[in-house]
Amino acid sequence: MYKSVADTAQDLSMPEHQVMRYVLEGRIRAVHDGQQFLVNSDQFVRYFEQLERIKEEIEIWKNTPIPEDIDIKDED
Repeated sequence: MYKSVADTAQDLSMPEHQVMRYVLEGRIRAVHDGQQFLVNSDQFVRYFEQLERIKEEIEIWKNTPIPEDIDIKDED
């Protein structure tokens, strides 16, 4: 599905000028219909999957208790 640069920027939570810069640099694939650039939103499916996986891994890391250090000696 093709979307405008403005819609793509909203979906990615990025400023519109940054998405346009990425399009012009070739970092985001797009087609030009003569008046505007259209971005195929299917190219971001993998990005969003990886983003969700990373968020889950961060939550697991944050909820993992810190193990006791075996080198700490009791000085009582």
